[in-house]
Parts: sequence; structure tokens; C-alpha cells
Amino acid sequence: MIYKIMLLISVVVTSFFLSACSGEPDGVKKTLSVTATAYTMREEETKKGNIGLAAWGDQLEPGMKSIAVSRDLIPMGLGHEAKVKIEGLNGYYVVRDKMNKRWKKKIDVFMGTDVEAAREWGKKKDIQITWWVPEEE
Repeated sequence: MIYKIMLLISVVVTSFFLSACSGEPDGVKKTLSVTATAYTMREEETKKGNIGLAAWGDQLEPGMKSIAVSRDLIPMGLGHEAKVKIEGLNGYYVVRDKMNKRWKKKIDVFMGTDVEAAREWGKKKDIQITWWVPEEE
């Protein structure tokens, strides 16, 4: 009997944990169609003299799911450390970098040191991104 109760508790706790971890972030869901390119840790694509140093001071490392955003997206809720879903890619990406002021409605997906993956991604127009902003009180 105790074994069945412990098993039931284990199933309930596991179910609760998985639903909490796999759900969407809290807040108001926003979507937008953007142009998406890719970049790597090569010095010519990041800060000269500080390879991988992002605009907000984050140190990018291979394997990080990170993006840079055009500055016009920041007031929309895509500021530092915002979590973003990107059409065609798995998981959430975190905003850790921002792009030159000349870009509009654009993201740049960080590909670590994989230049070939970045070239294969290329430039994609009309990619849908989704993010969540806190609800106003």
C-alpha cells in the first residue's frame, strides 16, 4: 500500500514539474515577422579585440542559444535577456546582443564557432518570432 502511495506521489510531482518546465513563459504573448540572419564568434562579426563580447556585456560561448536584435525591437519587449522562440529552431533563445542602429526588424542568431551553419542559415525573410512581455498591472 505504501509503495502505491509513494508511486502516486511521484507521478503527481513529476507531472507538475514537467508541466511547469515545458509551458510558455508568463506574460503577454507577442509575435512579429522579422528578417533573421546568423553570426559567429569570429572577430570580424563581434567586438574587435574582445571576441564574443556582446553589446550588453555578456560573454558569448559556443553552444549558447543567443540572439542579437535590431534596436527598434528593444522597446517592444525584446531587451536584454528576453526569451524568444524562433520559427524553424528548437527551444528558446535569449537576447544577449544588439545590432547596429541601421538595422530594422531584424535578429541575428548566434552560431558559436560554426561558420558553415551560419552560412547555411543565411538570410531568411519573414521568420516569425514569439516572446512574452510582463502583464501591466
